[in-house]
Amino acid sequence: MAAGEEQRLDTASIIGNVPTESRRAAFLRGAQRWWPYYLMMAPGIVFFVVFHYLPIWEAKIAFEQVRIIPPNIWVGWQHFQTLFASPVFWQVLANTLIISAMKMAFVFPVPILVALFLNEIRSGPLRKFIQSAIYLPHFLSWVVIAGIFIAALSPSGGVVNQIAGLFGLEPRSYMTDTGAIRWVLVYSEMWRSAGWDSLLYLAAIIAIDQQLYDAAEMDGANRWQKIWYVTIPGIVPTIATLFILNAGMFLSADLNQVINMSNDVVRGTIDIVDTYVYRIGLQTGEYSLATAAGLFKAVLGMLLIIVAHNVSKRLTGKGVW
Repeated sequence: MAAGEEQRLDTASIIGNVPTESRRAAFLRGAQRWWPYYLMMAPGIVFFVVFHYLPIWEAKIAFEQVRIIPPNIWVGWQHFQTLFASPVFWQVLANTLIISAMKMAFVFPVPILVALFLNEIRSGPLRKFIQSAIYLPHFLSWVVIAGIFIAALSPSGGVVNQIAGLFGLEPRSYMTDTGAIRWVLVYSEMWRSAGWDSLLYLAAIIAIDQQLYDAAEMDGANRWQKIWYVTIPGIVPTIATLFILNAGMFLSADLNQVINMSNDVVRGTIDIVDTYVYRIGLQTGEYSLATAAGLFKAVLGMLLIIVAHNVSKRLTGKGVW
């Protein structure tokens, strides 16, 4: 047996021989010392328990017929059969896949480019000004952002159509155009999240060893070559991790955004799984059917995480686990 394995076994045996009272006393001493930090963590822990862990158990109503007076009636796969037989569900699933694919293709790379751009700005005041400007939209609610885009894209007085009019183009109602509304979702998501999401990549860039840049400069690398051969390889693990996490949320095309951007004309084009669940669950009261749709989306999301992890491991050697 290797020396390292013997040391781990000895450590495990020592820990196993510690009396329960001693471990309990050590835990209480640690709790008394670190209680302010535990108190700070408590709201987040309660949030995840209430809204993420308890719903896992309650997801069983996807296989039950909910009754006002318990117990519920077990119906097995009946709600899933009803769901898959509905053409409306397949339409909203197709909308979700299209919108999510557009966001993954056009929104996901933008924070990387923004972080690379910010890292190359040498003027401190200019960098702070740009960062403040591009971080601000993240703190706006989708209600406010929807109002901004509705006003900017108005066919009568919107700034976009006014600029287009200078080039002789006819006014266009983007918010009621089924061919343009998905791109409105993409651009509004990009405007809101690109600056804030770039923080993770900027932190990864800052963590790159400066000696690598010095060595590249001694070898005669210019600025673009240092970005390509030093910066980008240095943030590949961060890119891979965030790509996998985004793949897990692939079927979540942002409920709040779609609800605020939607109207009767384009609802069939941007109606997604989350709005479908919201509509049949809270508006029509079909809780079991809504839970079945949500559970189906969650299972697909988990499968996408596994696939993205395996693909990332093969291509970059990096994954979530």
